[in-house]
Amino acid sequence: MSRTPARLFATTIGLLLLLTRPRARDERGLSQSTENAILLGGAVTVATLVIVAVTAYVKSKMPQ
Repeated sequence: MSRTPARLFATTIGLLLLLTRPRARDERGLSQSTENAILLGGAVTVATLVIVAVTAYVKSKMPQ
């Protein structure tokens, strides 16, 4: 791979443009922490509903 002056110049300019003008961040959507908190809250809610349902079922089948 030969390093011609034109190619070296183009590479240098491209690197300078990349370093001086980085791409804008994509701010759409929720942050990872918020997403994890929502998922954890949903999992806790589902687990609570299952525990309540099983407990009610077992209590209804127990002899008085």
